[in-house]
Amino acid sequence: MNNMHSRSWGPCRESALHKGDLKYVILDLLKEAPRYGYEIIGILKERSHGFYTPSPGAVYPTLQLLEEMGYVTANQGDGKKVYTVTDEGRRFLEERQQFADGIKRHMKKCWSSEDTAEMRETMAVIGKLARLIGPRFRGMDPDKMRRIREVVTHAHSDVEAILKE
Repeated sequence: MNNMHSRSWGPCRESALHKGDLKYVILDLLKEAPRYGYEIIGILKERSHGFYTPSPGAVYPTLQLLEEMGYVTANQGDGKKVYTVTDEGRRFLEERQQFADGIKRHMKKCWSSEDTAEMRETMAVIGKLARLIGPRFRGMDPDKMRRIREVVTHAHSDVEAILKE
């Protein structure tokens, strides 16, 4: 068994995928139904609750690699290339099913809806704060600027303390 198959996944990273994992994810999606590249991107964005959107620069080269390996075929449909998993691609995925399932479990853990909803709301508040302050900094009274910096510095310290708990 290849040592890559027994690797363990550590804490969630931003993308929750390691180098080379995308081909397994794409094959698994194509096993469900034929799809075009941007559809794959949209599905991954949806399933990650918006926390992972692979770029076309990652998806299309992976699809091309899978096609060159004989694991997918591409046909034109409605002006788009529609990719379909081949029998060889299904065998490849089946032979590595345990590894592919590990990737799916890890992705699900990293993108659980409970965690992502709270994170998304928190990041929205941080964004609102940046949009509130940013446009007003030019020409702002130095005393107001100092007071805002003190509030933000205090909030940063509080968040840091919470993270250390």
